[in-house]
Amino acid sequence: MTLRSLVATLALLVLAASPAHAAGTGSACHVPEAGHEGKVDIITPHITNGDHVEIPYWKFPFFLECTLPKWQPIHVGPLEIDLSPTKHVVMLWIGAALLFLVMLLVRRAHARAVTRGGVPTGGANAIEAMILYIRNEVILPNVGHHGEGFVPYLLTAFFMILTLNLLGLVPFGSTATGNISVTATLAILTFLTVEIAGIRANGVGYLNTIFYWNNELPAPMRPLMFLIMSPVEMIGKLTKPFALAIRLFANMTAGHIVVLALMGLIFEFGNLISGAPLVMATLIMVLELFVAFLQAFIFTLLSSVFIGQIREAHH
Repeated sequence: MTLRSLVATLALLVLAASPAHAAGTGSACHVPEAGHEGKVDIITPHITNGDHVEIPYWKFPFFLECTLPKWQPIHVGPLEIDLSPTKHVVMLWIGAALLFLVMLLVRRAHARAVTRGGVPTGGANAIEAMILYIRNEVILPNVGHHGEGFVPYLLTAFFMILTLNLLGLVPFGSTATGNISVTATLAILTFLTVEIAGIRANGVGYLNTIFYWNNELPAPMRPLMFLIMSPVEMIGKLTKPFALAIRLFANMTAGHIVVLALMGLIFEFGNLISGAPLVMATLIMVLELFVAFLQAFIFTLLSSVFIGQIREAHH
């Protein structure tokens, strides 16, 4: 897909969700009704998935609520799979489109700079520096020798997680990495990458990472330790992707809960102490910006370490 066609596609999506279309008959977008009296939950709708998204609007309350289409489920034998888009799925699409667009622009800026005999400037230079740092200081030292083949996947994972984390901090956005299904999928992809890397690097010796057999132990102890340690080795394999999924999910969800709780205090106490929660929420948002980068970095670092460990398991 060329840059022009990608921009055209995004423009059509924006036009379809624009206020002019929202006012038409049969549109899924509408101005939300006035709130009811009593307590209002502002935390749960933000951190959970749903079948609607919010887009900016020029009239009060300055946003439209758009219900996403509901598709017919797909039947695979006895299973019924619902592939209807949700809020977090939309954020995944937006994140992928933005990441593709940004990297395409960086590539073109780099090509123009090389043609002129110079280096990229501005944002392209910053992203190139980030790519080189993650590649040279995080991925290759931990993956080990001949680890270039793992760079594309790990860089993609880093920038995709970072993009999704940052989109959660944008007004009307949502944090897809605050969905356990998203983080579990990322962890499963890393798990498969780790195990395939182990099979390719160790061959038959890969079985030693599952079945514990220590030739240095006395012969009577080997079967006993095999029965005890083999389940431990298998549990150790499964806890790595589990830790990756839970760490990313919990950190991205917790930060948003704290911010929304502090903002809720402003409405709870009125003008009495509204300044303090506002300052605290602002500081937490700054911390969340740091956490967005940190969690992407940690996921990439741990994935690189796990790949390096299993590739060197025969040593």
